[in-house]
Amino acid sequence: MLHRMGPYAGEAASKSSIPLFRSRLVSVLAAIMTLLLPVVSGAEEYLLGPMDKLHIRVAEWQSADASARDWSSVSGDYTVGPSGSISIPFIGELPATGKTTAELAATIGDELQQTLGLLTRPDASVEVAEFRPFFISGDVQAPGKYAYDPGLTVLKAISVAGGLRRAQNEGMRVERDYINAHGNHEVLAAEHNRLIARRARLMAEAEGATAIEPPEELAGSAEGKRLIAKETAFMKAREEQMERSLSALDDLKKLLTGEIESLEKKIATQNRQIQLSREELEGIGGLAERGLVVNQRILGAERSIADLEGKVLDMETAKLRARQDISRAERDAATLRDEREAEIARQLQETEAEIEALDLKIAMYRGLMTEAASLAPEAALSTATASAEVSYRIVRSVDEETQEIAADENTAVRPGDVIKVDVVPPSVQ
Repeated sequence: MLHRMGPYAGEAASKSSIPLFRSRLVSVLAAIMTLLLPVVSGAEEYLLGPMDKLHIRVAEWQSADASARDWSSVSGDYTVGPSGSISIPFIGELPATGKTTAELAATIGDELQQTLGLLTRPDASVEVAEFRPFFISGDVQAPGKYAYDPGLTVLKAISVAGGLRRAQNEGMRVERDYINAHGNHEVLAAEHNRLIARRARLMAEAEGATAIEPPEELAGSAEGKRLIAKETAFMKAREEQMERSLSALDDLKKLLTGEIESLEKKIATQNRQIQLSREELEGIGGLAERGLVVNQRILGAERSIADLEGKVLDMETAKLRARQDISRAERDAATLRDEREAEIARQLQETEAEIEALDLKIAMYRGLMTEAASLAPEAALSTATASAEVSYRIVRSVDEETQEIAADENTAVRPGDVIKVDVVPPSVQ
């Protein structure tokens, strides 16, 4: 049997379904926004962890009277405990670490539905009321624990901690001490590099090498290359001077050797003339015995032989003197080499002593700079001559493992991170 509906029956039924439709529409839109949020924001979803403070609200839609019923016994503020869980009425301990707020909200709704035997799942929302803190230590004005804010970077964290550490009521004095120590350190370091280059050159000269082996302290730097090039040019100049002195002695030896050879030839010629004169004298002596030659001719021949013998004796003396000069030239060459080796050894010993003395002074000024930087890191960075650097490290827990990673001023900080700030003086670098 058909019943005729009144003119407003369909309209009433339609109006009663509007709240339910709206509720479902809102749920669908919320789900869509949840899926699109990571894409739109471009940021990683935040994962919950110990010390996060959460605000949880649970509500249930009542279709009968088109109203929402708030579960005040479950809704409220919660803190993720050290175990990574939160304790919720009717559910008990519920793991939260490593979950997003949306995942935790869905888990709460499912757990309430299963525990209480509900036909429909209650709607739960979770939002972070207060992020777990981060920690900062090292050369900052006020190290400690601070509340985390989204978008926090290392530079912002240092600003929150009051900036780099400053000396109390001694900033100007510490800055002046650092400048003085740094200036003296730079002067001594430059002199130290020059001595290192000189030592390398002396060692090459002592070993008779043709090139200087760059020491490790100077390898790879432009200043080191310049110093080695300068010492190489000086070594070549010294070698050329030594070679010229030895070459002059060699030329003298060759000249004297040639003179001896010439004298020997002259002596041979003179001896030949003496022999001929003696033979002639013997012939004249026989004629004189027979009265054929006067005695004056015999005296002239004997005088000629005596003159020739005197010349031979002078030549022998000159040859002996030339050989003595050759021996003297050889001794001079050996003396030059010995003096060169002794000079190199002496200079090397003096250079080693100077390097050791500079090492002590450099260590002293390095200690003064380190002390000034530890008292006021900002002073070590703000001085015009300072070349100190700030080192940043972040200690972070990843997959239940603690890792220490390098960072810079723009590195993003996560809740629970420990930031280490260290000002490194140039001498320590």
